[in-house]
Amino acid sequence: MAVNDISPGAPDMEPSPRALLRRRVFHHAGLVIGASVLITIVLMALLAPYIAPHDPLDQVLDRRLIPPIWFDSDKATWTFPLGTDHFGRDYLSRLIWGARISLMIGVSAMLISGVIGTTIGVLAGYFGGRVDMVANFIITTRLSMPVVLVALAVVSMVGSSLTVVIWVLGLLIWDRFAVVMRSATMQVRNLDFVASAQALGCSTARIVLSEILPNVANHLIVVATIEMAHAILLEAALSFLGLGVQPPEPSWGLMISEAKGLMFFDAWLIAIPGTALFLLVLSINLLGDGLRDVTAPDGRN
Repeated sequence: MAVNDISPGAPDMEPSPRALLRRRVFHHAGLVIGASVLITIVLMALLAPYIAPHDPLDQVLDRRLIPPIWFDSDKATWTFPLGTDHFGRDYLSRLIWGARISLMIGVSAMLISGVIGTTIGVLAGYFGGRVDMVANFIITTRLSMPVVLVALAVVSMVGSSLTVVIWVLGLLIWDRFAVVMRSATMQVRNLDFVASAQALGCSTARIVLSEILPNVANHLIVVATIEMAHAILLEAALSFLGLGVQPPEPSWGLMISEAKGLMFFDAWLIAIPGTALFLLVLSINLLGDGLRDVTAPDGRN
């Protein structure tokens, strides 16, 4: 036997961190499913002008309430595979374009609330004392206000538009960011690497940006996905009540609202956008939970 031959009992080489991370990702069923569904919806939204078979705003009353193709009806046709609504608008096209609105509102509101909540939470957790006391007062004040009622009041006074809905939601759902980031920062600030950075004379901004935030990013990912899904559901609720995205925009919540009068006769008008909304929110939550698991220090999955 050659000297450099490896005996059967020799231990395997330790996998690289990148290979280990890849293994965690592809062996996490929730992460794979959530990412696959979310990527599909994102691609559908981005390619809406190219893959939508019809204009989502085009109204033709002669073709109103055509059922989907899986219905046993002479009116069902592959020209409108998901049927048409009570204005004769193609439901598949409205569903595809509606994904754009839901994702735009979810991402935008999450970014606005994330900046506000993370700033408050990290500052409160790092400095403590009076800063923490003021932050707790602000968080408690926000938690005392019901989100839906405040959003309804503000939108009804200011007026409903896509921009208004995004800003109202972004300014109302930052509390979870603040609470989680405050707790996570308090755990990290007393660790050795933060003390070492302070002893070296690093500025507060550098310590927060280079030492604190990277070590609480795992918590931030989970909260960001939760709040993104929360914002999408709140927009759907506002649109359902008539104070969200206004007609004739193809919002999924608005599609459900417009079909509520026909729910006992043509239930598919509510079931289709409702299922799409469910899949979007579920995929975001699965993705967030999966990212938390595969990036956790203990590598749980």
